[in-house]
Amino acid sequence: MAYVEENLVKNQATSFNGKEDFSFDKTLESNAVEVESIHGVQEAGSSASSDLTARTAGTLAEKDVEKASAQLPPVVDEEGPDGGYGWLVVLGAFAVQITSFGVVSSWGVMQDYFHQHMFADNPKALVDLSFVGTLALVFINGSSPIVQYFVARFGLRPVMIVGTLFITIALEMAGFASQIWHLYLTQGILFGVGASCMYGTVMAVTPQWFTKNRGVALGIVAGGSGIGGLVVPFIVTPLNRNLGPGWTYRILGFICLFCDIIACIFVKERIVRKKEKKSFSQIIDFSVLKNVNFLIFSVASDIGLFGYFVPFFFLPADATYLGLSDSQGSSLIAVCSAMNFLGRLAAGAFADRAGRINSNITFTLLTAISCLLIWTFAFDYGSLMGFAAVFGFGCGSYFALMSPIAASLLGMERFPSGLSLLLFLNMIPVFGSNIASAIETGVSSAPFFSYKMFAGVAWLIGALLLIFLKFKINRNPFVKI
Repeated sequence: MAYVEENLVKNQATSFNGKEDFSFDKTLESNAVEVESIHGVQEAGSSASSDLTARTAGTLAEKDVEKASAQLPPVVDEEGPDGGYGWLVVLGAFAVQITSFGVVSSWGVMQDYFHQHMFADNPKALVDLSFVGTLALVFINGSSPIVQYFVARFGLRPVMIVGTLFITIALEMAGFASQIWHLYLTQGILFGVGASCMYGTVMAVTPQWFTKNRGVALGIVAGGSGIGGLVVPFIVTPLNRNLGPGWTYRILGFICLFCDIIACIFVKERIVRKKEKKSFSQIIDFSVLKNVNFLIFSVASDIGLFGYFVPFFFLPADATYLGLSDSQGSSLIAVCSAMNFLGRLAAGAFADRAGRINSNITFTLLTAISCLLIWTFAFDYGSLMGFAAVFGFGCGSYFALMSPIAASLLGMERFPSGLSLLLFLNMIPVFGSNIASAIETGVSSAPFFSYKMFAGVAWLIGALLLIFLKFKINRNPFVKI
């Protein structure tokens, strides 16, 4: 009986987020009442038949408690200092976001320049160029499990130094590109691998330093890509116009080098793990994919992300098609990225108060509405700017919340494996912009209409799956999840 009571205390202390109580509470409280009544029967010294009944019920209650416990993340040291040196880690991770997704988010500006100037005679240039951004995203996400293996094998800092070198070399070499396939190799593959070395490590390390403020901290980190997307277009556009793409890439390479050096200096693990010679399967815990809630979250996120980069890659082209200037097209991406930064901060802060999944649902629905009801009817600079602001504010919530949600679903012990596999699965939706391009080319609809519908429907389906996950965890619509 002491064993049952011990398990009850342990499970009541272990919740979905280490502090929040969910549907398991009802099971545990019911079992506690049953165990207490059984204990009273035993103390009363009733008949042998009653004693046998009590022991049988006690065994069943114990099994119920163990079953509930098995559904919860394991108890590990999840308490971070919530400040102090952790904010320097946030600074370094913020810089990494600028050099990874910030640069990729601004690819639409470079893509539009190449399409109009260097490859204007190629009717398939826009589709072919979109694969540059796609390749970068594939290797950023797809390399994550391998990056985790090398971090466990050689340590955090050597991997980050390699990533810094890869990013810098990739952008410097892209400055010499004269064919589209040159960009595939440089800004696509090499840049993607380098960015994965940086991005995968900082997103796994940052949550170690925070508990109560984890959502805010990761919102700030994720906002780095928004700042990068805001600043980079204003750097790239005048450089392209005055110096050409070659020098644009060289200058961009040195900016990334500076930011990544900051990250290499400040980012470190709170609890340094011992370097061990383990096999790949020993380091990556694939059993996290058996967690149904985590799997639903992964699928919902992937479907929604099919629509993420469509506006970033094609909004400048939509603007120039409507007769706007390239500067106006760049300003749309800049505003979208600025609002993306604010939206990620807001999503993280809202998550700490209303629940992480609740926050993700809210912002995902907002993003779907912006594509279906604003972009669809945007045919001038003002309406496009309105869409860019609303879409940018809503679309970044996943990147701000994926780490805390994964940690909540899996526990910190299995979180690194979960994050690596989550990023690996995120490799699938990066082809969303290419699929949207193929649909746009193959159907006879109004120009850019297919892009708008594709992005909006993807976000809407993702939001519906997140709502399903919320009610699967707890049917109370007002509970903090």
